[in-house]
Amino acid sequence: MRIRVGLIGLGDVWQKRHAPALRALADRFEVRAICDPVRHRAEQAAAEFDAEAVDGYHVLVQREDIDAVLVLSPHWFRTLPILAACESRKAIYCAVGLDLDADEAQSIKRRVEEAGIAFMAEFPKRQAPATIRLKELIATRLGIPRLLFCHRRSVSDSPGGATGTVVPPPTFRHVIGQVDWCHYVADTEPTYVMGLLHRTGEDAAEDYRMLSVDFSPRGKPGTGPVAQISSGRYIPAQWQEAISYHPLAELQVSCVHGVAFVDLPSTLVWFDEVGRHQESLDSERPVGERLLTQFYRSVTSLVRRTRDLEDASLAIRVVQAGRQSHEEGRRVEL
Repeated sequence: MRIRVGLIGLGDVWQKRHAPALRALADRFEVRAICDPVRHRAEQAAAEFDAEAVDGYHVLVQREDIDAVLVLSPHWFRTLPILAACESRKAIYCAVGLDLDADEAQSIKRRVEEAGIAFMAEFPKRQAPATIRLKELIATRLGIPRLLFCHRRSVSDSPGGATGTVVPPPTFRHVIGQVDWCHYVADTEPTYVMGLLHRTGEDAAEDYRMLSVDFSPRGKPGTGPVAQISSGRYIPAQWQEAISYHPLAELQVSCVHGVAFVDLPSTLVWFDEVGRHQESLDSERPVGERLLTQFYRSVTSLVRRTRDLEDASLAIRVVQAGRQSHEEGRRVEL
């Protein structure tokens, strides 16, 4: 059975992740229509997949030859394509960050449930080969996670820094992805959050965000796993050498019986009482194929997925609790 899909926006990782995955899974997905704000891009992609370039997501979701939509780029329309797909009762694969507040996220969840459709949020960090292998090691060799350190460092979009030019804040989407990643690895619910925001000046945008997320049992803070999450954009774009100097592992996990260092998508180094173990998982199935295969199963299954929406909503609430913690100078209980 092939699912007939329409693509809404092509996104930054179209050529690297989504296009190769759709080609590899041509026996499961048939691309029928594509829309993108840049008409030329839509026409190029449509020619590649023998599909039709259409004007606007409203036209796309209302087509009778579309079973599901892949929202691959947010652009200006934010959640509007998701709501339109709910109206037309089309399954949704959402590859964009849901930059919503908690109420908006709950509203989207209700609309999806009312429509009775499959919905899958793209969490690529979860399906990366290194993460999957880490989860296996936690279950078999390393034991329960105790401390998680998740760091992201990138250049600012504009030059400056040394001259005092304001740099843009870490994107909400990236921090949400980090929170979800730690939640997935810890495999237990967060209960307490402490947050810190840093700005380059009194009226400047933030250039660094830090969260301390406690996964301890309620009423017993500090007794369970704790994740230290940070994301910063404080290095000017022209300092390319600085961004790659002594990079930290994307995720470091200290467990009961060892410690692991993860760099996505496929590098994992771990230590136990025996010593060092280094694994390169480049031969594993690409992340894009893993994600779309999950979506295919979700659409063709009689059991609807709702966990993705719940996890996305939870990650948003954690990030918002971090901002509340910063503003009020206290630990926030979820």
